Amino acid sequence: MPEAPELFINGRYINTECGGLIFSGKVEKSEVSKNPEVPFESDGYLISAKSRGKELKLTLTPLKQENPSPSKRRGCAAQCQEGAQEPMDLVFRFGMSGNFRFVPVAEMPKHAHLRFYTTERPPRVLCFVDFRRFGKWEVDSTWQPDRGPCVMLEYEEFRENVLRNLSDKAFNKPICEALLNQKFFNGIGNYLRAEILYRLKIPPFEKARTVLEDLQHQEQSHGLSRKVKLKQENPDLLELCHMVPMEIINLGGKVYDPIRTGDYKVLQEWFQCYYVPGMKSLRDANGRTIWFQGNPGPMARKGGKSCKKRLQVTSVPDTVPKLEPRRRSMANTPQKDAVGTRKTGRKKGNKIVQGTEDHNVVNGGRTPNTRARRKVSTSKQSPVADSLAESQKKRASTQKNRGKAAASTTPRSRRMKAQ
Repeated sequence: MPEAPELFINGRYINTECGGLIFSGKVEKSEVSKNPEVPFESDGYLISAKSRGKELKLTLTPLKQENPSPSKRRGCAAQCQEGAQEPMDLVFRFGMSGNFRFVPVAEMPKHAHLRFYTTERPPRVLCFVDFRRFGKWEVDSTWQPDRGPCVMLEYEEFRENVLRNLSDKAFNKPICEALLNQKFFNGIGNYLRAEILYRLKIPPFEKARTVLEDLQHQEQSHGLSRKVKLKQENPDLLELCHMVPMEIINLGGKVYDPIRTGDYKVLQEWFQCYYVPGMKSLRDANGRTIWFQGNPGPMARKGGKSCKKRLQVTSVPDTVPKLEPRRRSMANTPQKDAVGTRKTGRKKGNKIVQGTEDHNVVNGGRTPNTRARRKVSTSKQSPVADSLAESQKKRASTQKNRGKAAASTTPRSRRMKAQ
């Protein structure tokens, strides 16, 4: 969930807690993280932070040693040749759960994926914690070029960038989707867009260009400065993109507290729309949930359903019998009859009607495959089949005996006549 306010509070937290402290040694990365190694090692360096939209830059600045010993001089020269002693910038994007914590080494969190150690005794560690591992960092990097100005710290550039590029295809989409485009709204995320649109009563699936074109005309006709506009009683959409994040920052440190993670009670009480009972919700084209009130707008997908999870209860009639468990005890297993077949039956109401078909129950009631059934049907016969075969055999034997008797008696009678 970290958005522009959370990134700004992270940077302020780092500068407050780590300002003036000396860090030393090698920057450690956890073994499970897939982010790159940080090739930085120094006997003493400082850490500072700065945020811009949904990015945070961490700057590692080595300290200059006035009169190092000869051995240290050689080590410093080697390090300078390798480039490790030069200042280094690390750019972080927090993903879903990234944040920074500054704690004693003995209390280091489990999911600390990047660690910076102080020279104190006992030492402390500044660590980037991300239990979902969606966060990323880049070494020797700078702000992403495809991200626009920050909605909080670069408001005038942000406003100009949006109104100057309204012909861009990004504004063909619904306003709720355009607000997540970091090329124009760097720092706005899911909960901020819901709160901004709710305050202005703008349907989330209204076309973005339709909403913003009026602001462009007002800008050209009135030409008011930013300070005058922010004093207006009814701020527009772009002004709220700046003012709403600033409200969160002014709520206090409890909105983001790295030591007490998950304490968002103040933020939850501040919400007017996002996850508030009674509000509607739909998924946009990117699968993100937007919370709103009233009409969703003309660009809402037909048949769109709320993402709220409803408990589905299916009532079972009393007349339908309960299914027996597949595994049966030895006492309930059907017994074999005299010819080696199992007695079977089907349930009819509360009575069991006995049958004679051989189901060849295997492994406690599991039905065999077709190949096994064919083998069973050829190898074993039911009692009815046995009785039919027996009667046919008896008929054939009697007819055979009669034929033999006739064949044996006929020549004898002729012989008797001949005598």
